Amino acid sequence: MLVGIVGCPNSGKSTFLKSLTLTEVEIASYPFTTVKPNQGVGFVKTPCPCKKLGVSCNPQNSRCEDGTRFVPVKLLDVAGLVPGAHEGKGLGNQFLGDLIQASGLIHVLDSSGKTNAEGKPEEGYDPSKTIGVLEYEIDEWIRDISSKSFEKSKKLAETQKIPIEKLLAKQLSGLGITENDVKLAMKKASPEDHEFASVLRGISKPILIAANKIDLSESQENFEKINKGAIPCSAESELALREAEKHGMIKYVAGSDKFEIVSDKLNEKQKQGLGFIKKNVLEKYGSTGIQNCLNKLVFEMLEQIVVYPVANINKFSDTKGNVLPDAYLVRRGTTLKEFAAKVHTDIAESFIGGLDPEKKKIGANYELKDGDVIEILFKK
Repeated sequence: MLVGIVGCPNSGKSTFLKSLTLTEVEIASYPFTTVKPNQGVGFVKTPCPCKKLGVSCNPQNSRCEDGTRFVPVKLLDVAGLVPGAHEGKGLGNQFLGDLIQASGLIHVLDSSGKTNAEGKPEEGYDPSKTIGVLEYEIDEWIRDISSKSFEKSKKLAETQKIPIEKLLAKQLSGLGITENDVKLAMKKASPEDHEFASVLRGISKPILIAANKIDLSESQENFEKINKGAIPCSAESELALREAEKHGMIKYVAGSDKFEIVSDKLNEKQKQGLGFIKKNVLEKYGSTGIQNCLNKLVFEMLEQIVVYPVANINKFSDTKGNVLPDAYLVRRGTTLKEFAAKVHTDIAESFIGGLDPEKKKIGANYELKDGDVIEILFKK
């Protein structure tokens, strides 16, 4: 899974990415700091089955902290978007091209209103305007490609008697759009309608609004203007906490509403900074909001669940004895056989069924549930 970190220039996208990943990226207060996309790995949080099962786990593809599993997600911070991006303005072609395979997007919004849609200083700018800018540019980009693809697909569908949604999906597969995405979009609009691209974008690349810089007084006033389920957040606060935790100054878990100072070497400026974050961010909003953004996009908007395959259901381990070794993100509604193919193609080809922790047999069409621990049975 790939999540795109998007937004207008100078909105705090690179700081947002670094706060999630601690990846070294260039951060500066001028437009187009990011030219080449920055990549990193963030982690969604979910309860680990280890406590419920009464075992000590040994994660291999993720990590567990006191009963909370952190599952990796690839992140991509792309060049800032400006009005006219779909026509190539700014770094528009690169911006849109970099987002091709993203499953979902986090729109980092400068909610302080100190920069406009082009990333230039402008006091009193209405940040909610940039929401429409980003959606419009992506819609126009998809509209241009889908309209051309529809004309080709329409002719083939008529001559070859193939469902048009199948042909259109094939034409759009390079955008990370699936046949199911096209089917769902066609229930709401015809591919010939102007709004089809907007509907398809909403289904195939949902956008979560991250109202960044919420620690500033201007942002708190502007937040009421921002709708669409925006999450108030402060990337700079999260980054400061993550860095302090990394250097042994505090104990802090990403997404938490508190931290604990564990070092006596903090200077007065550092103490004041932590005090500001505690009072103006954590106590006011319950967290920095950064982890909430990633969790909401992945688990709610992209409808992902976490499943734990094991080789030995009696010990909840793999063939090497690692307990609850792997955590997989899969879409809600995925069947056991579909999951087997995701784990390994050889397993899917010789698939028999599965076992749950109560040693109960489950069949190929069993729909996986969040937190399931499953042994996949196959012919050896």
